[in-house]
Amino acid sequence: MIRDTLVEISDALVANPIRALLTMAGVFWGTLILIAMLGFAEGIEQATIKTMRGSVTNAVFVWGGRTRLPYRGRRPGRRVKYALSDIPVLTAIEGVKHLSPRSQLGGYRDGIAVTRGTEVGAFQITGDVPNFRHVQAVEWDAGRFINDLDVADRRKVAVIGDQVYRQLWPDGGDPIGQTIAIQGIHFQVIGHFHSATGDDRGDRDEQTIHVPLSTYLSAFRQGDVVEWWAFIVEDGFSSEAVEVEVKKALAERHDVHPKDAVALGSYNAEKEYRRIQSLFLGIRGLTWLVGIATLLSGAIGVSNVLLIVVRERTPEIGVRRAIGATPSAIVFMIALEALVMTSMAGMAGIVMGTLLLEAAAVAIGPDNLSMGQPYIHWSATVGTAALLGFAGLVAGYLPARRAVAIEPVDALRSE
Repeated sequence: MIRDTLVEISDALVANPIRALLTMAGVFWGTLILIAMLGFAEGIEQATIKTMRGSVTNAVFVWGGRTRLPYRGRRPGRRVKYALSDIPVLTAIEGVKHLSPRSQLGGYRDGIAVTRGTEVGAFQITGDVPNFRHVQAVEWDAGRFINDLDVADRRKVAVIGDQVYRQLWPDGGDPIGQTIAIQGIHFQVIGHFHSATGDDRGDRDEQTIHVPLSTYLSAFRQGDVVEWWAFIVEDGFSSEAVEVEVKKALAERHDVHPKDAVALGSYNAEKEYRRIQSLFLGIRGLTWLVGIATLLSGAIGVSNVLLIVVRERTPEIGVRRAIGATPSAIVFMIALEALVMTSMAGMAGIVMGTLLLEAAAVAIGPDNLSMGQPYIHWSATVGTAALLGFAGLVAGYLPARRAVAIEPVDALRSE
């Protein structure tokens, strides 16, 4: 029975090729658009994740800003600066792990002059402790990071990012053991790294020179000032809750009004990561919503054409009913025709969409971190195929009901 029905459907499509092609065009374009949108969204998501692969997602950074509210006799506009004496208080907070006090000379766009022989560059100088290696995941080209002895002995040693190396060593060579001068003070290079991320954060990291915090404070006469804190949140603790407790403790110690949100700035990597995940979840949902709407509009076109087909085949349906065809057989025939038409158009859309994504991936290239290489996951293809089946059933529902409602006598009389 199914074979005979498929032969009849094939004959009908061949007999009216233009009508069949125009009918299936809507489903074809809907499927093509859905596959393309899913593929490009997947590529952008993977590119974003790739740029974050060197980040530690449970890291939190807290820095001092300017107060806006008076508190405990202190006027607003005061710059909040932390101190080494805050360390015992912060390490006692549950959930704080690998606490790293940090101070800095210069910035990403406004560096401090550093020389090596006749080579000169402007870079960001940070005073760090060994714990910071847990906060910033990097890939080592040579040497090591700062250790406890470097801090205890106030050694004049430095760890350089890759862009520092490229500018001060334009001819290449091993930087380990060589000397650089920061504001006239000589430091021996003990480590060379490059960032694992591909965004602005990675560029900033590679333009940084790390020196022991104790050496930094004494060499550059910074007293015991700590400009910001970096720490890892222990597993099992909420990063947002720990962040709140840290800021609360710092506000209490440095006379900051509890409601002065600007005085203590912070960045929560886990919160940002969740925000990005939610963003791409929303993009995927919107993509499927648009795709479903487009496919259903194509299915409505198929349904309208099948209504015309049912009207044209009314005498045939009457004959079938008269010789004993059951209503379910008539429904099956019309539904199968709708399913065949939507499936053929949909599969063509899937193939064309996949080829389009392959061509786009070649054009974009593997190193494009802003777009990423688009591709379609097998699960999305399966989901699209299931959606096509549903669209086919939707398209055949109304024509099938119309066909079943035709009385055999009326159908034969219309002949």
